[in-house]
Amino acid sequence: MNDLLAALLLGIIEGITEFLPISSTGHLLIAERWLGQRSDLFNIAIQAGAILAVVLIYWKRLWGMLVAFVGRDAPAAYDPLGVTATPAQSRTYALKLGLSFMVTAVLGLLVKAMGWELPDTVRPIAWALVIGAVWMVVAEHFAAKRAARDGECTEISWTTAILVGIAQVVAGVFPGTSRSAATIFVALLAGTTSRAAATEFAFVVGIPTMFAATAYELLSLVRHGGIGNEDWSALGVAFVASAVTAFVAVKWLLHYIQSNKFTAFAVYRVIVGIALLLWLPAAA
Repeated sequence: MNDLLAALLLGIIEGITEFLPISSTGHLLIAERWLGQRSDLFNIAIQAGAILAVVLIYWKRLWGMLVAFVGRDAPAAYDPLGVTATPAQSRTYALKLGLSFMVTAVLGLLVKAMGWELPDTVRPIAWALVIGAVWMVVAEHFAAKRAARDGECTEISWTTAILVGIAQVVAGVFPGTSRSAATIFVALLAGTTSRAAATEFAFVVGIPTMFAATAYELLSLVRHGGIGNEDWSALGVAFVASAVTAFVAVKWLLHYIQSNKFTAFAVYRVIVGIALLLWLPAAA
């Protein structure tokens, strides 16, 4: 296959799967079996493209938090769903994001220090997809029951912020889990029964988390001379494809969850997971 076409397809796969609760790492590991394995710099670039898309979507929310955090007066900020936030609310929200990120950073560095390496075989990805689907259905079921009993809760508690930080590390350790799925459904189980509020927090906390991980990996590559023989044309194509498709995917998801549950994603995960398990004798 033409190298630029393969890069385009990998960028599209990253953009679609990074923020949908279906696991980008799992899909990319599988796709690379047909499209060819890529360099670490390539994978960093397509992840950066997906992050850029979310920054563009949430830039007003992010700016409102920044202005509120430094203590300046500013008009209420709006998130992509049209919900307003006062400066005080934006400041508290930013602190909770910071707490969640710090939990992820500390635990992530511990995992790195332990020498943990991502598995690159199909079986753990397949099981993570299936188990994650069950987790999604259970979490949404209990969140719906709590919302029916107590009313819908859009608040992100400090406990929820800590648990989301832990969930990000768990998702990073087990490919196929999906960072977005782990964080969204931890938030739902922890008491934020609004799908929109849980999804927004999961996406926004992913910005510093993924930027930090990307910067860490990039600096490591620079230190060890791992960027010398890159195909920059293919990398550029993949970066743009990832950014554009991630922007469309996130916009679509934010609209979809206003009136739909995550059940369709759970069904998709089960189908893909079972298909991979059946395919294992040929793939392992």
